[in-house]
Amino acid sequence: MLLNCDLGESYGSWTMGLDAEVMPHIDQANIACGFHGGDPLTIRKTLALAAEHGVSIGAHPAYPDLVGFGRRPMNLSADEIIANLHYQVAALEGMARSQGLELGYVKPHGALYNDMMAKADVRAAIMQAVASYHRPLALMLQATPDAELHREEAESFGINLLFEAFADRCYDDDGRLLSRREPGAVHSRERMLAQVEQLQNYGVVTTASGALIELQADTLCVHGDNLEGVQAIEAIRALVTGA
Repeated sequence: MLLNCDLGESYGSWTMGLDAEVMPHIDQANIACGFHGGDPLTIRKTLALAAEHGVSIGAHPAYPDLVGFGRRPMNLSADEIIANLHYQVAALEGMARSQGLELGYVKPHGALYNDMMAKADVRAAIMQAVASYHRPLALMLQATPDAELHREEAESFGINLLFEAFADRCYDDDGRLLSRREPGAVHSRERMLAQVEQLQNYGVVTTASGALIELQADTLCVHGDNLEGVQAIEAIRALVTGA
């Protein structure tokens, strides 16, 4: 199972995350494209880090919401979603090609990601954006019990999917992430590593109620916003590599 992390989200004098410390331990870097975080210099430096460590790169586009860090839903039309994604992905791809790197996939950020998972029309617009890009790219989205439906939708657009699970988040019985407003929504380090081991060895997670549900995950999302997070990624890397 691969490890992916959202990176390149610093902007101007605002530093977000420990990208240099995280990059040696992951397989896929989801790089912000400037609409929720990231600026040209940050993008360039993040791409260079990925190249140094042999990490695959993906675009991490968002709603145009720098002030809200892309976490506020926006009521965009399908045409607007497609145009916004093409603009962001193309910018990142152009900078990547300038460093000899090849973009491999798209993973929406924040509210756009949440809307993609909850709203069929938003998901269809995002799939259309990926499908109509000038060359093939995969789309990363959350692994849920609806994976077969999402795979059928993707096939109708002629695109490939990467399903991701979350190392540090608790799931509800429907296979969705437990709301952060609920107690226990974010795992302790011990529970996080236990969840990674379950996913790696058995393809299941234990929900908040204690039930076991199956999740077919290609990649595991990890977070390196602080030193503790980086240390957790190191432990996850060791666990996954050992398995």
